[in-house]
Amino acid sequence: MTRFLSLLAATLLMAGLAHANPAFWAREWPDTDFTRTTITDWSEIMSGGPPKDGIPAIDDPRFLRIGDKHAIKGDEPVITVEIDGETPRAYPIRYLMWHEIVNDSVGGIPVAVTFCPLCNSGMTFDRRVQGQVLSFGVSGKLRHSDMVMYDRETQSWWQQAVGQGIVGAMTGAKLRQLPTWMESWDQFRARNPQGLVMAEPSFNRAYGHNPYVGYDTNQRPFLYHGENPPHGISPVARVVRVGDRAWPLTRIRAEGGVTEAGLRISWEAGQASALDAGTISGGRDVGTVRVRDAQGRDVAHDVMFAFAFHAFWPEGTWMMR
Repeated sequence: MTRFLSLLAATLLMAGLAHANPAFWAREWPDTDFTRTTITDWSEIMSGGPPKDGIPAIDDPRFLRIGDKHAIKGDEPVITVEIDGETPRAYPIRYLMWHEIVNDSVGGIPVAVTFCPLCNSGMTFDRRVQGQVLSFGVSGKLRHSDMVMYDRETQSWWQQAVGQGIVGAMTGAKLRQLPTWMESWDQFRARNPQGLVMAEPSFNRAYGHNPYVGYDTNQRPFLYHGENPPHGISPVARVVRVGDRAWPLTRIRAEGGVTEAGLRISWEAGQASALDAGTISGGRDVGTVRVRDAQGRDVAHDVMFAFAFHAFWPEGTWMMR
């Protein structure tokens, strides 16, 4: 699989460089305003392989009670959404691996639960922007190996890792990231015995399998030709990003958690890597991170690969010690 991804990346890289011009993308996206953009180097925009909506986002997902029958294994990761006054919800990575975006509504808040496998970036956004409720799809484009989303209302492009509009009418607009996190299915249901879990979508996909076997130990990310991170950090090492700071997960794990910069970052064993073995449940244990402020409130964050942090926050602070 690693060799296949390398060959595919080389092919798509050459194609992407040949199309490093917004006029090319405009033919494919006639309703997108390419005169409004923050992109200065169009060679950064590349096709990830599938076309627009080739990876289908999920709208209005169904949910099951914890006690119902599930195929999810105990160590599989889920994205947990807990909003005050609402029943906690788990969105399994076994589904997000193949759909990448779920458009949902929780407690009257329209949310987009997102996961970019190539950056290990799992974040939840409020879909309300500039007086509109947007719904998001997968564009099929990548920038620094990170998913480029699009909204169906204005056909603008959005960078998932930073939650910001990068092309079109919504250029410069920011999505509000909600304080959600990734944990194991066992951890979620132990804390939320009355919780809800997203039901399996009605698509023909190999749910529970990882199409990127060995990806998070590969030394070169897919369709990434930027700099490697500093300090000798592996490009696919996980880091905990809060704002423009990044803590290496190896440090947090070794120290049993850290308390600094007004935050308490904890680590607990029990969550499998979704990007290691052929099945998600067979991945090695990378553990669960929670980030809270001094008052014990959950803080919006991401557990992403180091190369992606360096690409999108080149002047960011590395919290090495």
